[in-house]
Amino acid sequence: MKKLYILVLILLVACKNNPSEKILMHHVGEALGTTYSIRYESDKNFQNEIDGIFNRVNQSMSTYLPDSDISRLNAGEENIQVDSLFIEVFNASMEVWKATDGYFDPTVGPLVNAYGFGPIKKIDTLNPQVIDSLRQFVGIDKITIYRDGTVIKEDPRVFIDFNAIAKGYTVDLIGRMLDQKGIKNYLIEIGGELLAKGMNREKESDWVVAIDHPLQKESREIIKTIYLKNLGMATSGNYRKTYTDSLTGQVYNHTINPKTGHPQKNNILSVTVLAENSMLADAYATALLVMDFESSKNFLKATPIEVYMIYIDEDKNLEEYMTDGFKNRIVE
Repeated sequence: MKKLYILVLILLVACKNNPSEKILMHHVGEALGTTYSIRYESDKNFQNEIDGIFNRVNQSMSTYLPDSDISRLNAGEENIQVDSLFIEVFNASMEVWKATDGYFDPTVGPLVNAYGFGPIKKIDTLNPQVIDSLRQFVGIDKITIYRDGTVIKEDPRVFIDFNAIAKGYTVDLIGRMLDQKGIKNYLIEIGGELLAKGMNREKESDWVVAIDHPLQKESREIIKTIYLKNLGMATSGNYRKTYTDSLTGQVYNHTINPKTGHPQKNNILSVTVLAENSMLADAYATALLVMDFESSKNFLKATPIEVYMIYIDEDKNLEEYMTDGFKNRIVE
């Protein structure tokens, strides 16, 4: 799921001459196929620890590394014992899968690949028969992980892809590491997934982040700015990545509904979710983008997350919907 880039509105603190004095560290770079920006207040540099987390996540669940655990599982290897990271993401995925009645499903990979949005070459000609044949391999309940980490799939063709939750999980892992180091104030962003703790000590206020306008062109345009404190945040959009069938000319968006096997057609352009951690925000943003607008609103009545959705109404006007908790965080 391609994520909107998040503009973090914060200035760096100038380095102090006293090396024992806490400063605002800032690390930027590329990892997990995207960019990252990590800011925290400390007198120590934790870049090595951050790189170690990226390496562990990649080795566990990157579908683009042929020797990762998830790639070996998808290739049909047996008797693979996955690590604790894989198990935690699997368990969280199962939790969200149940909560969303299957709208979030990391085994939708065969269909994502078929439409040309995954790491495997797309199928040139899709028809209802091909789609139905692929749907039989979709369903996270077709996977069992035993206590020793051994993974069993009902069919070797079941394809696992944690792309819609792994970046959020990695944000949380870095946050846990900083917590263990005693860091009280930080803002972590990886490919649009965020986690904020404490405050921006330079401004003596909560961290302030901005959400991009979903229909921006070449220059960046902000549609909302909010305070973020002790929460995870993720934004998903379905308007940038498309696939055009060479024979029919039909244009598909990249959000595949695992319940139907087809790209989801709805009027929601983007969904921003605030949750207790970035992993859940990431997963729920994906699920809400698959649901239609009315189903999303009904789902939110019983789910402890805050949401901001941008959609197109029947008259083709750009509209927005947000929960009360989200409204209370908007910077006026």
